[in-house]
Amino acid sequence: MSVTEEKYKKEVIPSLMNQFGYKNIMEVPRLTKVVLNMGVGDAIENSRMLDIAVEELTQIAGQKPVITRAKKSISSFKLRKGMPIGCKVTLRKNRMYEFLDRFLNIAIARIRDFRGFPDSCFDGRGNCTIGIEEQLIFPEINYDKVERVRGMNITLVTTAKTDREAKALLEFLGLGFSK
Repeated sequence: MSVTEEKYKKEVIPSLMNQFGYKNIMEVPRLTKVVLNMGVGDAIENSRMLDIAVEELTQIAGQKPVITRAKKSISSFKLRKGMPIGCKVTLRKNRMYEFLDRFLNIAIARIRDFRGFPDSCFDGRGNCTIGIEEQLIFPEINYDKVERVRGMNITLVTTAKTDREAKALLEFLGLGFSK
């Protein structure tokens, strides 16, 4: 059991039950999955860039990502329907908690000028999407082998019914939000 999962079971559940007045432990919001998404616009001209992005996302997540394809053609971007333009990976259970443990304790500390994530990262249904500007914050990435700095989206999907409950859950887990 990872440190984050243990913290959730021993500290977060009782705290949320007191704060929101839940009667049953099954009412307490929990994380269901973490989705990492990396768009690779360079893949239109150079397909090798997509292979590099897949390799980097595999190192970060510990699981091979799936390649996402364009849903429709956009002529101004020289994009045709079905062309590979990114990659994503969905983490659940043990891999999700292991990734969260590394993200919360190591990667966030390596973000330049970090003052907390904005409250606008919630979608109204209790899910949080965080934009990361560079993949170099993860210790798995070898700085010398990086050809291009890429960003990614990290979506934390919860069972919370409101953004307030989801924010409380993520704050108790150790995710910092700006005031």
